[in-house]
Amino acid sequence: MIRTSTLALPLAIFAAATAGAVHAADTGFVPKHAGLFAVTTRITSVAPAEKGDIVTSAGAASGLHVDVNNDTVPTLGFSYFFTDHVAVEAILGTSKHKIKAVGPSTDVEVHDTWVLPPVVALQYHFNPAGKVSPYVGAGLNFMDWYSGKDKNGFTVRLRNGGGTALQAGVDVALKGHWALNLDVKKVFYKTDATINGGALTSKVRLDPTVASVGLAYRF
Repeated sequence: MIRTSTLALPLAIFAAATAGAVHAADTGFVPKHAGLFAVTTRITSVAPAEKGDIVTSAGAASGLHVDVNNDTVPTLGFSYFFTDHVAVEAILGTSKHKIKAVGPSTDVEVHDTWVLPPVVALQYHFNPAGKVSPYVGAGLNFMDWYSGKDKNGFTVRLRNGGGTALQAGVDVALKGHWALNLDVKKVFYKTDATINGGALTSKVRLDPTVASVGLAYRF
């Protein structure tokens, strides 16, 4: 016997796809609606707005501060609409950054690292049935630093941790199931950096701006 729970997910996906096909036939594109799933492939710029003075273990100023470079990477977004207007999105991607110690007469790379910064945001979508549909959102993120490589005789350790995020964007429906997506997120996050076993430390506020352009497929 086939259990009802076994059929629930396939039936839900079929219902969403069928509803989307009906909407597409009426309007030429699939509008946003309750029960909609969307997968968005983006090209994303991650631009930290870092602030962090480097101090000695005794708390004395070293005259140096932390510098973190930008990166551009592919990312994925997965969305589900609870109502026509309200959705949740999970954003996944990973970026690589060079960390420098910079001062009046110093500009030295101390660490290369990857970071996995997933963001989960609750969104409100305006004009969901329209071809042009802006949205705003807010959510949580987590920064997981991995595969770090120390440079130029320094050892650097970065603390993983969580933060918050604000989001704004717009979807422009294309033919059928496709839509163009423009998205900007501001992530609020700070970490502790330990350098050379604690001889130097820094409380670094990164607060990256995450700007993306991509294509969404709705079903």
